[in-house]
Amino acid sequence: MSDNAKADGGTSDDTYTASVVGGTGFTGGELLRLLAGHPNFEVVQATSRSNVNKTVGRTHPNLRDLDLRFSDPDDLESVDVLFAATPHGVSMEAIDEFFEAADTVVDLSADFRLPDAAGYDEWYDGHVSPEYLDRAEYALPELNGENLPGAELIAGGGCNATATILGLKPLVDEGVLGPETGEVVVDVKVGSSEGGAGGGAASSHPERSGVVRPYAPTGHRHEAEIEAYLGLSVSFTVHAVDMVRGASATCHVFPEEPVSKRDLWGAYRGAYAEEPFMRIVSGGGGVYRYPEPKAVAGTNYGEVGFELDPGNRRIVVFSAIDNMMKGSAGQAVHATNLALGLPETAGLEFGGLHPVGSP
Repeated sequence: MSDNAKADGGTSDDTYTASVVGGTGFTGGELLRLLAGHPNFEVVQATSRSNVNKTVGRTHPNLRDLDLRFSDPDDLESVDVLFAATPHGVSMEAIDEFFEAADTVVDLSADFRLPDAAGYDEWYDGHVSPEYLDRAEYALPELNGENLPGAELIAGGGCNATATILGLKPLVDEGVLGPETGEVVVDVKVGSSEGGAGGGAASSHPERSGVVRPYAPTGHRHEAEIEAYLGLSVSFTVHAVDMVRGASATCHVFPEEPVSKRDLWGAYRGAYAEEPFMRIVSGGGGVYRYPEPKAVAGTNYGEVGFELDPGNRRIVVFSAIDNMMKGSAGQAVHATNLALGLPETAGLEFGGLHPVGSP
């Protein structure tokens, strides 16, 4: 922070220096976009091994006005906040160097988002810096907001997990769902940007166009987050679909006890009435009667909705986010605002566009 002690907490007038490690990816570009427009951040560095000395606007054409060139990640500058938008495994290897460069580290990979090493042994390939896991705070503010102020290591949530958690959390809070209560089947549909800028052949336009392709029928790693933070074991499947931005989760919930529509409205309003980036969209009028990624494209908003099937006591829960915003860069900036004591919505006020093409 330029002229203020971090321990004193932030104010709306404070300015923080920031760097983005891994700035050429889609998420890195979103971080740079948000931070460049944030009233409390000055972006002083963006790194890329393959684009050293090339302008940020060369890779991200929407940022051509940003006067910044990529630098080598081995030459980190001293900043207040370091955002790491790197592939899984990079941050856990470099975390000591990151903290040498910054007071606060915000990691958008999977490297610190599970609470213990056992989870990484089961779902990933282990962890080389498990001593940092106890220091990490899960970034999703609607779930973990009370623990984010003062956090020094912030771990971004997975986009599929984020969409699912936002949809199911109110039912867990109200006791409709729990480890021994009810069954949940989750189907998530995601856009091609989830695969990243180097997504490979499966993400190329000719292969992706027009598809509804199951790519993780079982055993998706984001199940680990849902179990860790909601205490739920879910049957989880992900489809790749023909859109660029967005994640849409449809959760089929089979509670053990009957639930009324009034109960559901009470649960969702109770959970999200005070959350600035959550909207309940459940069977109203107009074309967009339930949550859709298209309606939140480019924003940090999450939409949730539900319907009740009284015939077999099934609750159908819908949730939609922009996977690169609420599911990644927007979530990271939102959490960082809370960690630094800044206004919660700072730099995230964009309300979206309508109509738009592919979300």
